[in-house]
Amino acid sequence: MKTLLNLIWLVLCGFWMALGYAFAGLICCVLIITIPFGIASFRMANYALWPFGRTLVDKPTAGAGAVLGNLVWLVVAGWWLALGHLVTGFLLCVTIIGIPLGVANFKLIPVSLLPLGKEIVET
Repeated sequence: MKTLLNLIWLVLCGFWMALGYAFAGLICCVLIITIPFGIASFRMANYALWPFGRTLVDKPTAGAGAVLGNLVWLVVAGWWLALGHLVTGFLLCVTIIGIPLGVANFKLIPVSLLPLGKEIVET
């Protein structure tokens, strides 16, 4: 079931959301100081491609740097990506088949806003 949901997700919204994360990662990697944001964005692009069967947990070693970095990320790219998840989630919830995908989009909004200090693990 996870594979089927991932394939439908990839076709309907996963590819485009992953492109958004990859674009944000490329922009962040242009400057030296924002490379950690770019790496986090590429990690999230991977997760946005194939989210079912994986989950996000808080990284126990995250500290004040992650909090400050999340504030910068929120201003630079986080709210754009969260808006993309919000719009895509509402559009997917219009159809019966798209409801689980829309809910998955809504679950990605918090991590698109504050990605640092999170870790992707298999369920």
